[in-house]
Amino acid sequence: MENFPIINLEKLNGDERANTMEMIKDACENWGFFELVNHGIPHEVMDTVDKMTKGHYKKCMEQRFKELVASKGLEAVQAEVTDLDWESTFFLRHLPTSNISQVPDLDGEYREVMRDFAKRLEKLAEELLDLLCENLGLEKGYLKNAFFGSKGPNFGTKVSNYPPCPKPDLIKGLRAHTDAGGIILLFQDDKVSGLQLLKDEQWIDVPPMRHSIVVNLGDQLEVITNGKYKSVMHRVIAQTDGTRMSLASFYNPGSDAVIYPAKTLVEKEAEESTQVYPKFVFDDYMKLYAGLKFQAKEPRFEAMKAMESDPIASA
Repeated sequence: MENFPIINLEKLNGDERANTMEMIKDACENWGFFELVNHGIPHEVMDTVDKMTKGHYKKCMEQRFKELVASKGLEAVQAEVTDLDWESTFFLRHLPTSNISQVPDLDGEYREVMRDFAKRLEKLAEELLDLLCENLGLEKGYLKNAFFGSKGPNFGTKVSNYPPCPKPDLIKGLRAHTDAGGIILLFQDDKVSGLQLLKDEQWIDVPPMRHSIVVNLGDQLEVITNGKYKSVMHRVIAQTDGTRMSLASFYNPGSDAVIYPAKTLVEKEAEESTQVYPKFVFDDYMKLYAGLKFQAKEPRFEAMKAMESDPIASA
């Protein structure tokens, strides 16, 4: 079995740069996922985020989740549950405007810690996009500009906890899906596992590792790279023991950004294939995705292509 790709970003600064860039390229082309170490976010910052997120769940979210489980009778289910996930979540928006000051039940220190963490993740996401540009032969800044729209990117964090589940064979922590957006940076629990990705028709565990950031590519990068890079199905398996923390930060195109395959990548592949991906406004894709998240991505791309060729439908 191939090893899950782990990239040491520090090695970009020395003799191993070329090899490290090749590892990133291989991960983007063949996995859609990789795990970063020595990524520049201080360990003490991550430890504080970890401690405060788990404390906030215990204090503000745990009891609500138990009441939800009881109200839906989930502990006694006998058949597979396919319409909900075994997770407790809230969402923080950072860009284009932050909602952190409006989210209820967060104490002042936690708000500040999350603001600081988000700024560091935003910087890392943009650094990664430029590394992808370099590997793709695109000019520096191409992907950031493609995401920009008129107001800049959408950037936010889904804060999730996956509590112990009595029936993990019947309820998923999070059902299988690809991510709709751009590039996703995940800070996950280093003890409780559960995240899996689909590769060669097999579910593979994404290993929990202290102080790492897991990166995965969303549907928009598949479109812009004309399929050279792929978004990959992934899911969270609920566990009988331990609560798994997950902070997934989504660096996505702006709502009015127009997404389409990069011209140079279409030209490079012209001999092998025609352009198979559509051109669309990101917000239109998100509206479609909202109802089809847990289904295959290909029909979503086909629906956007149909809108593209039918100006009345897209008006």
